[in-house]
This record gives sequence, structure tokens and C-alpha cells, in this order.
Amino acid sequence: MQLLQPGQDNGVYTARTDGKPSSLIDNLKVFNDPIHGHIELHPVCVKIIDTPQFQRLRHLKQLGGTYYVFPGASHNRFEHSLGVCYLAGELARKLRCRQPGLQISELDILCVQIAGLCHDLGHGPFSHLFDAKFIRKLLPDRKWTHEQGSVAMFKHLVEVNGLKEEFNQYGLDDRDITFITEQIAGPVAKTGKWSYEGRDENKSFLYEIVANKRNSIDVDKWDYFARDCYHLGIGNNFDHSRVMKFARVLECDGEKQICMRDKEVTNIYDMFHTRNALHRRAYQHSVCQCVEAMVTEAFFKANDHLRFRGRGGRLVRMSEAIDDMEAFTKLTDHVYQQILYSDEAELRPARDILERIVRRQLYKCVGQTQPLPREALNDVAVRDEIVTALTKEELVKEMRQDGFTDVDVDCELPLAESLVVQITVFSYGMQDKNPIDHVRFYSKKDPAVAVQVRKEQVSHMLPETFAEQWVRVWCKTTDVRSLAIAEKCFQAWCRKKQLDYKPGDLTDVELTPYKTANQYTGVTPRKTRLAF
Repeated sequence: MQLLQPGQDNGVYTARTDGKPSSLIDNLKVFNDPIHGHIELHPVCVKIIDTPQFQRLRHLKQLGGTYYVFPGASHNRFEHSLGVCYLAGELARKLRCRQPGLQISELDILCVQIAGLCHDLGHGPFSHLFDAKFIRKLLPDRKWTHEQGSVAMFKHLVEVNGLKEEFNQYGLDDRDITFITEQIAGPVAKTGKWSYEGRDENKSFLYEIVANKRNSIDVDKWDYFARDCYHLGIGNNFDHSRVMKFARVLECDGEKQICMRDKEVTNIYDMFHTRNALHRRAYQHSVCQCVEAMVTEAFFKANDHLRFRGRGGRLVRMSEAIDDMEAFTKLTDHVYQQILYSDEAELRPARDILERIVRRQLYKCVGQTQPLPREALNDVAVRDEIVTALTKEELVKEMRQDGFTDVDVDCELPLAESLVVQITVFSYGMQDKNPIDHVRFYSKKDPAVAVQVRKEQVSHMLPETFAEQWVRVWCKTTDVRSLAIAEKCFQAWCRKKQLDYKPGDLTDVELTPYKTANQYTGVTPRKTRLAF
């Protein structure tokens, strides 16, 4: 048998740095996954999995507060990360098998798998709630993302567990580690046409496998679509295995991109429709949003009174843990129980909020509306506008007209404190753009040429717009008087903005596009309302 050079591979063996080949077939570990079946992972991936930093993902709910509405959504970031690792390797191998000229090495595949495995290491308690709501509320000027946390945690994991030597045994060097982190969070700095350092421009397509910044088609979404639908009990029309079979790398605009077969365009639209449906029916469900708003507020009130031991034994706040991976390792969903079961007086305000969730005494939704497309809105600004939408005298007058005869409203400060406003955005993943416009396709007749498929070429029944906003308002206090006051103020704001007010427990569903009065009968079609 020919001796391989260190780091060289032949598809079956990867040379160790001591020059002795080790059989990967004998060292692969098999996991039984409910979504992908029996999956095999590389020994280096297993070394990463068997660390405290990765094992903490077992204690982070994949869908955060959604579990409090959908009882089946009990899955965690741990199994999702294994699934992304597996799919990343599968897609890379299929591309190599289909196009040997791409020169995808076993080392490239390993780096892509590690990136898929570690892409969510930076999530905090309740997943997206932590970075998108808690950190953003507490540190509004800090543009911290869980991707940045994942890179920091990956580097910390490698260092404290001594994995650098293990990486070297399989030919992974510093440039490969850079390649892994760039796949997770992008390049460190954008300089020139090609900003990445981990791989040259001729392998640009590898950066589209785990986290595709070009059009959002990547294995991360493929796994969580399938996994979330499975646990939520929601049907999934998208077939990622079929897309994988037709994926092909072609040169477009001077870069090599992963392209799709033209006949798969409807399947790709189904993928983004699935994303939109999951956000509407589960992730952004009004009650899920309410629960997460309550958890966020509880974390906010508890932040100054909880400490986690970090580097050098230093105790840090929950919000400070994003800069201390030793402390961040200890930050999981258990913070919820830590607050709930505490007897410290300082945690009483946060504990009261969580006890309301346990007893299902949630904030009440006083209404919702749909602003005009592309109108820039901010949660805090909208809340302040709603609070001041009616003057005190106007509010007292309207309340008395509605039967509140003993009203003596002095509610300006209480109302401001009791309202929770959230701007919810539904989209296909690229703000108001059609992501399919950023996908290139090839035909059976000419598989070497990449082309764009316009929406009109696919169907006239596809969406005209690809993003919309909803404003939802909750009231923390649930007595009839407070709810009525909050509702009046929100209705006044909607009138001022010329928006349709919708009660909190209803949503208007127009079964057909709304029409003006019929030119023959003069009758205006009635809107159909369905229970929310």
C-alpha cells in the first residue's frame, strides 16, 4: 500500500501527521437519528461532540418558547447540529462524486462537516430569544449575534479540550480552522473581491453548504425544516434529498456557485413556502411570541442578580457571558428553573413573571394590525406612539361612552409600563426580495450553463410580495379596565396611521382578493373572518 503524505487522503484513508494511515471506516461512529436514520460521523466530529461545550446543546430547546404552545417541540440544538453535520457531508460528497473536477478533498468535506456541527454553539437560553430579544433589549448598541458566539465557543472548545493535536493528526491546520469559522460567521473583514482566507476562490461554492449568504438555500435549513415539522406535527412539502441529487456547481458572475436543475424550481419555492408557514404557524405564533416576551422580561429583571463563574473564577452577569465562553458554557435553559425556584428577594419580580407562565396567566393581546409594506417600524417607538395616541381627556370621554362611568384615568405611566409591542416580520428569508432571483439553474439539455428562472416562467400563482409586517400589542395587566384602556389607545393609533385594527383573538382572512363595490350591483363583498 502506498504511504500517504500527512494530510493527504484517498477517500478511504486520511494520513496522520506521523505518516501512518488510519482507516476512517473502522472509526466512524453511528448515530440513530429520527429524521435521517443511521448517520455516520467522523472521529474528529465525535471528539468535538464529547466535550462539555458541545454537550450543553442538549439543554437548549431548538424552538425556545414554542414548546409552551406545541408540546411536541421538545427537541434541542444538540440533535439539530448532528443533522446539519451529516447533511453537510452528504451534499459535499455528492458534488465530488458528480463533478470530480471540483477537486473536493476529504479534508474539505471534514471542514464542512465540522462547520455544520458547530454552527449553533453560540446559542443562549431559549435559542433565538437570547440574542434576538434579550441581548438586543439589554445592549441595544451591541450588534452581537449567535454566529459570533459560535465562533468564539468553537475556538474555546478547541483550546480547553486540547483538540488542536487531534486536528493535526487528521491533517487539519490553522487555515482549515479559519475555513470552519468563516463558514459559520462569514469572513473576518471584507477586503477586495475575495475576502475569505480559508479557501481560494475556486472553492467558493463550499461556503454555500452550511450557511448560504447568497440565497439562503443550505443544509442548516434543510435539517430544521424536516426536524421542526416532525416535532411540531406540521406537514413538510419540501424534499431536500431530491434537491441534493440535482445540485451542481457552475461558474456564475466569476464565482463557482451551487446551482439547481431547472425542473426543481417548484421544489425550491416549496422550501421557502415551508419556511414562511413555519414562522406563521409556529415560530411567530402570537402565543409563542407572548411567552417569549414574558421570558425576555424575566431574564431582563434577573440579569443583575444572577452570576455565572467565568475565566479565572470571575463572576459575570448573564449578559456579560457573551464575552466569556467559560461562563457561557454554563448558560442553558436551566436559567428559567433557577429563577423560578429561587427564594432570593432580588429575583422576586422575575420569578413572578415566570410563575404567571406556569399558571398560564399570560399577557393579553389587545390587538394587531398590518402596516404598509417596507414601512420602517421600531418596537419602542411604536409603543410610545400608542401610549400617546389618545390624550387623557379623550381617553376618559371614550371610556365613559363605553359604559365605564366611574373612570378617573391617571394611567400615562402605568400604561407605558404595561404595554408590550412587537413588530413581526414574515418573509421568504431575504427581507422583501424573492430569494429565487438569487438562485441559478441549469437544464438537462445544457448542464454547463447557469441561467436564471423568472417567477413568471414558473407560475402566475406565486406571491407578488415576499415580506410583510404585523404589529402586535399585549397588555401585562389583565383586569378589564386596563385592557380596555390599552385597546382604546391601540385603536386610536391605528386610526391615526389609517390601518385596519384587528382584535387580538381574530385575524382577517380574505379568501379572495378584496374588491371594491360591484359596478353592476353596487354591493361591496363582505370580508370573511375566521377564528385565530
